[in-house]
Amino acid sequence: MNRKWLNSPFTYALGMFALMIPSQAFNSFYSYFYVEKLGLGVGLATLARTIYLIWDAVNQPIAGYLSDRTRTRFGRRKPWIYSAIPFFMASFVMVFAVPQGLGNMNLFLWFLVSLILYEGVATILWVNYGALFPELFRGSRLRAKASAIQQGFQIVAILIGSALTPLVFEAFGFGYMALIYAVVFGIFMLLCVMSVQEGKTEVSEPRLGLIESFRETLKNKEFWIFNIANSFAQTVNGLLSSMIPFYAKYTLRIPESQVSLLLASIFVSVIPLVVVWYWIVNKLGSHNGWRVSLAVYALSVIPLWFGQGLASGIVFGIIVGFGLAGYLVTPPVLNSRIIDLDTARTGQRREGVYTAVSGFITRSSGLISALAFWTIGMLFGYVSGDEPGPNPDLTFRVLVCVVPFCLLSVSLILSFFLKPFPKSQD
Repeated sequence: MNRKWLNSPFTYALGMFALMIPSQAFNSFYSYFYVEKLGLGVGLATLARTIYLIWDAVNQPIAGYLSDRTRTRFGRRKPWIYSAIPFFMASFVMVFAVPQGLGNMNLFLWFLVSLILYEGVATILWVNYGALFPELFRGSRLRAKASAIQQGFQIVAILIGSALTPLVFEAFGFGYMALIYAVVFGIFMLLCVMSVQEGKTEVSEPRLGLIESFRETLKNKEFWIFNIANSFAQTVNGLLSSMIPFYAKYTLRIPESQVSLLLASIFVSVIPLVVVWYWIVNKLGSHNGWRVSLAVYALSVIPLWFGQGLASGIVFGIIVGFGLAGYLVTPPVLNSRIIDLDTARTGQRREGVYTAVSGFITRSSGLISALAFWTIGMLFGYVSGDEPGPNPDLTFRVLVCVVPFCLLSVSLILSFFLKPFPKSQD
């Protein structure tokens, strides 16, 4: 490969593009597919996510620790990524290629097993891909630039995984949609990892043992504050993505064929707005930029309450896109600085462990999202597509507006407990 593409922010961002297409399709449509289309009860869907989270609590930290201790001539992260690619493709297809005629319990078991397999392999990919970021890009300005490019690619992937997906599964079905996205993932993930060259200084085996490594991570106050605040905001991302199809059907009352336009209004607007937020973060600094983005994101979901039809949904979607763009740019920069400070304290670069533990905290947002869906559904009587209850309109207005605003408000409050990094390091 041409040396100018080695460790380039652009080729690194191809990995985000690859991972986010199937991930976004999963997050946006697994609830709609299993609950609305196949008739799986919300309670069973939530139970499956809870069981998965227990499994995730084990595999995330172990994946990070093993990644940090891996020592090959190819680097620490690349062997894991290469090995996980085919298994991720197969497990993603399994999620949506559901055999016909399954009863409720068998459907639950299929979802649970496929979820555990899919999310387990996804853990290996996300941990190792995320751990490369602070290794490859040093300094706040370079990281802000790399993050902005990465988020630009991410938004394009989100747009494909959300707005294009209804058109794809309407034309080919959910199973073939999953197969198409799996192939796209494999191609772009290989291009990304082939462009990465890990430095020789990064492959030395950590001196910290397993228990000591996690003890150092878990007692890092800044790490906990940042990631817990981040998890509430991340919950909103997943909640909005998964609830938009329901919101479109029951609140805006638009046909399924127009859901793509609604999702596009959010994610297309994010692409140019990422550049705006890159400028804002450079002006305000990573801490203040993060806080401002959380405040703007919280305010941006309020208009969704007043949605009536496709036109207003598109306008309000663009407003949400502005808040989302700001949130997407800032976390990688702050997380990398936390890892840098840990390196200065321990003498070890432990990106794998930090990425894994933060990934577990952040991905627990999936459970929060599922619990919110179940709780609000129970409150307003929504069970499934076969039993939508007496007021599904109000159910999904609350889920796309009130719940996200409350979660982002908590995230914003927590952000003020994170002390600024030394100026020379920010």
